[in-house]
Amino acid sequence: MVIRPSRRAQRLLFVTGGTGYLGRHVVKCADAARWEIIAPDSRGLDLRNPVSVRSHLGDWRPTAIIHTAYRRADRASTVDATHHVAQVAQEIGARLVHVSSDVVFRGGMVRFNEHDAPSPVDEYGRNKADAELVVASRCENSVIVRTSLLVGGHSPSNHEAAVRDVIDGRSAMSFFTDEIRCPVLVDDLAAALLELVVRPELTGVLHLAGPDEMSRAELAVRIARRQGWDPMRLRFGTLAASGLQRPTRVVLDSTLAREHGLAVRGPGSWDLGDW
Repeated sequence: MVIRPSRRAQRLLFVTGGTGYLGRHVVKCADAARWEIIAPDSRGLDLRNPVSVRSHLGDWRPTAIIHTAYRRADRASTVDATHHVAQVAQEIGARLVHVSSDVVFRGGMVRFNEHDAPSPVDEYGRNKADAELVVASRCENSVIVRTSLLVGGHSPSNHEAAVRDVIDGRSAMSFFTDEIRCPVLVDDLAAALLELVVRPELTGVLHLAGPDEMSRAELAVRIARRQGWDPMRLRFGTLAASGLQRPTRVVLDSTLAREHGLAVRGPGSWDLGDW
C-alpha cells in the first residue's frame, strides 16, 4: 500500500506492517497529519530479504520509519527483518521507531520499567527481546517502544475477534483471570508513535502501556459490554491450570513516557454505561 508518495517529500514516513492492525492505524493517523506515507504489504516488500529492504529504503530515503511488522512464529520476520530495517535506517539517517512488546518480561508482582532486563519465557518473547538488541546496536537515532494488548480501533483487534468468536460459539477458548496486562487503545498508541518520530531527543527504550492493570478475563468482559454482546457467554480459566508457557502478570511502568508528555489510554476509559 502506498499513499501519496513523492520523491521530493520532506516528511516521508515508511511504515512496516502497514496492513496489520497497528500499522493500519499508524497509516491513518499519519495521513491525517499530512505525512507522505509508504506502507508496502509483505507481497510488495519481504523484510526478511536484505537486498529488498536496502533497495526500497535506500531508494525512497524516508525521513522516518515506524517498524510494526512481525510474525509471532517466525524468527526471521521478527529478528532478521528488524536487523535489515535498523541497518538501513542507520545508513540513510532515518529516525526509527521500533515497536516491541511487554512479553519480553517473564512477569511478576513488580512494575517493569525501562531499566529492567528482559526475561522472556517463550519463543515470541525471546524474538522480541533479540529484536530490541538489534535496534539498540544498529541504529543510533531510534526509540524502542514496549507496549501491551491493543484494542478499540476502527476494526476489531485479535482480542476483540476472539471475544466475538467465543460468544458466537465458534471458539471454546478461555480467557485467563491470572494473566495480567495493561491494554492500550490503538489510536492513542498510533498517535504516540507518530509523535515520537519528531522527538529525536527520545532514544533507547520507552514504555507506552495503558494505565490500568487488567486480566484477559476482565478485558474480554469489557470488550463484550462495549459491543453490546452477552458477557455471560464468555469462558474463563487460569493460565496456571492451562499448562501454557506465557508471562503471568506483566505491568509496564509508563511514568517516563508521561513525564515526556506521552500518554495512552486503556479500555478502562470506556464508558460502558450502567451494567
